[in-house]
Amino acid sequence: MSDTLHDERAGAAPTAHGPEDAKAACPASQSNPEQPTTPDVMQTEPASIDGAELLDRIHTFTCRFICYPTEHASISHVLWIAHAHLMDAWFTTPRLAVLSPEKGSGKTRVLEIAAMLVPNALLSSNASPAYILRKISNQDDRPTILYDEIDTILGPAARGNEDLRGMVNSGYRRGAMVGRCYMNKGKVVPEELETFAAVALGGLGHLPDTIMSRSVIIRMRKRADGEKAEPLQPRIHEPEADILRNELAAWASSIVDLAKIAQPVMPDCITDRNADVWGPLFAVADLAGGAWPDAARKAATDAVLSSKMDERPSPGIQLLADIRNCFGNADRITTADLLDKLLADEEAPWGDMRGKKLDPRKLAEILRDYGIRSSTIRMPSGQTPKGYKREAFHDAWKRYLPAPPAGTTSATSNTEHPNPVETGLGSMLEA
Repeated sequence: MSDTLHDERAGAAPTAHGPEDAKAACPASQSNPEQPTTPDVMQTEPASIDGAELLDRIHTFTCRFICYPTEHASISHVLWIAHAHLMDAWFTTPRLAVLSPEKGSGKTRVLEIAAMLVPNALLSSNASPAYILRKISNQDDRPTILYDEIDTILGPAARGNEDLRGMVNSGYRRGAMVGRCYMNKGKVVPEELETFAAVALGGLGHLPDTIMSRSVIIRMRKRADGEKAEPLQPRIHEPEADILRNELAAWASSIVDLAKIAQPVMPDCITDRNADVWGPLFAVADLAGGAWPDAARKAATDAVLSSKMDERPSPGIQLLADIRNCFGNADRITTADLLDKLLADEEAPWGDMRGKKLDPRKLAEILRDYGIRSSTIRMPSGQTPKGYKREAFHDAWKRYLPAPPAGTTSATSNTEHPNPVETGLGSMLEA
C-alpha cells in the first residue's frame, strides 16, 4: 500500500505518515494538552521500521489464508493484531469477536492466524476461566487470549459462565480487578487479580450484549464458489509469521511512548463506547501512517453503522419506532386507534406478549419509563377520548431513535466483497 494513495478531497483530513508526524497531523494522534511531555517522549526517535509497509505485509499474509467477508474486516483484523503488541499504551483494549451463523466459515482460521502474530498467544477452546484468570493476572507476562468455540460457554444456547463473562467484560479496561479467595494454613485469604488483556473470541451466532458492545466484530461466512484461500501449513508458514511478529514487536517497542499519549481524532459516528473500542486501533493506524489512518476510520464507520442496523432493539425502543410510524403526520392519536395500528402489524410482537395482546394498561406502563403519559385529547369531531399527543414523544424519539446521518449508506449494501489481497486492500485504500 503506497503512502500516496490517500484521497484529500474537500473535507478530508490530512494523513499521518508515521511516528515523526503522528502527533501533528489530523486525523493522526494528538498529544494530550493536559499531560506534560516527558523528556523520554520528546527524545523518541522515529521508528526505523516503516510501520505502514509492515502492516501492508501482515495484511497480505493474513489474506492468503482467510477469505474475509469485507475489506474492512481484513483491516480491522490486522490493526487488532498490532494493537496487542502495545498493551502497555492502552487504557482500553477492544475484544475481537469473530462470529458466523454456520460452522466451517473460517472463524478458527482467523484466530489461528492471529495467534501466530500476537505476543504470548494463548489459543484455546476449553481452558477454564480460573486458568485464564491466573494467566492474565501475571501482567508482567500478560498473554493474548484467543478463545475458540466461545458460543458453547456464552452463546444463546449455553447456560453461560459468569466468571468468564465477568473477566472478559472487566478486563477491557486497565486496572480492572476480580476478587478471589484461597486457603492458606487453614485461613481464607482474599486476593485481587488483574484482568486487563487483549482477548479474541470465536463462535457461532451472537455473544452477550455486554461483550458485543466492547468488541470489534468480524462476521465470517462460508466461502462462495471461486473464493480460495491458501491452506495453512504451520511447519511452512510459522517461520514467515515469526519474522512478521518479531518486526511488529520491534516497531511497537519504538512507538510505545507515542502510543501512550495518542488522542486519535474520531469520525462523527464513533462516540462513547465505540470510541473506547476503536481508539487503540486508530492510534496504531495513525502511527503507521500511509493509507492506514484513512482505512481504519472507514473500517470503523462501516462496522459501527452495520452494527446499528443489525441491533435487535429492546421492546421499548421498537415500540417507540412503531408508534412514530403510526402517528404519520398527525399531532395526536387516540389510544384505541394507536393500539389498532400497532396490532395490525402481524410481524410485530404486540399481538403476543407472553400470550397476551398489547392493551392500554401495558402500553402506558412501557411508555411511562420514557417519560410519556396519555392524556385527554380533543379530536376534530369534538370527542375527548384518552390518547397521546405527538409532542409527548419528541424527546424520546430524539434520544432513542436518532435519524441516520445524511448521505451515509449501509455497509451491507454491497453484496460482492472481493478478497482484499487481490485488490491491494481494495478501492477503499486506493481512492
